[in-house]
Amino acid sequence: MNVGAPGTRRALLQRGAALALTPWSSARGQARPQAAAPPSSEAIEPSGQATVAQDRLPIFDAHVHYSHDAVELVPPKQAVQILRQAGLKGVFVSSSDDDGTQKLLAEAPDLIVPELRPYRTRSDVSTWMRDDAIVQYLEQRLAKHRYAGIGEFHLYGADAELPVPQRMVALARERDLLLHAHSDVDAVERLFKSWPQARILWAHSGFDRPDAVRAMLRKHPQLWCDLAYRTDQASGSKVDAAWRDAFIEFPDRFMVGTDTFTPERWHYIGSHADYSRGWLADLPSPLAERIGWRNAETVLRGAWLKKA
Repeated sequence: MNVGAPGTRRALLQRGAALALTPWSSARGQARPQAAAPPSSEAIEPSGQATVAQDRLPIFDAHVHYSHDAVELVPPKQAVQILRQAGLKGVFVSSSDDDGTQKLLAEAPDLIVPELRPYRTRSDVSTWMRDDAIVQYLEQRLAKHRYAGIGEFHLYGADAELPVPQRMVALARERDLLLHAHSDVDAVERLFKSWPQARILWAHSGFDRPDAVRAMLRKHPQLWCDLAYRTDQASGSKVDAAWRDAFIEFPDRFMVGTDTFTPERWHYIGSHADYSRGWLADLPSPLAERIGWRNAETVLRGAWLKKA
């Protein structure tokens, strides 16, 4: 797939919104599976004794959702067990509605960094930017709870200048919150135009080419990128040359993420963390640590601790 073609990038971005709206049965053509026990993080040594691996690279997952249907499939205690067994050092969490995030935060305040989605249900994904009631929802939640950011939200092109997104940006500015944008380049540019001092985490790196991502990072020092739901940065455990150049040029600007856009993807969190460790091992250790967890720890947890 040519992710560089503008039409393809827009299709990928909008496919993310469509997947967020798609129940398991229609997405897979089968009934939703029963919750499975989370995978074990124990390794069996030659002696036969089970021990938790001590040498795994810590991972900070910068893109996790825990929406109402995920809460039903994977209750909070089990969800936290999955996160801890995956060897995660931190998790940037949002949900539709926000109650899931608050339940997870209460269960693991040492692990969870919360952000506020402008969605009450999954159906808000494609309509929120024209729904005045979203502003009231954001204002109510911000008055009640503490957050590191607002997002992840889906926003494209000129829609970034609609009244509801503009009020969302104003709320983030008033509270010095990050913006987590699932957006094309056009919308990201418009967000920075609305708030030049904004700190934006660009979800999925815009599903854009590495050279285009580098151009945006050069232009905007307050832009960071998550690599959620992407695999083009590496083939197996070998980092792609163009992405390697991007990581080396901007060692402080990338983060990894799973994107649990359906409840069932919660059971991929552990395997995704291991997949990330695999390709990160192809980079120099200091760079692997920055992308694997240090950047998110600095930017995301740093923003959260400022609100304490």
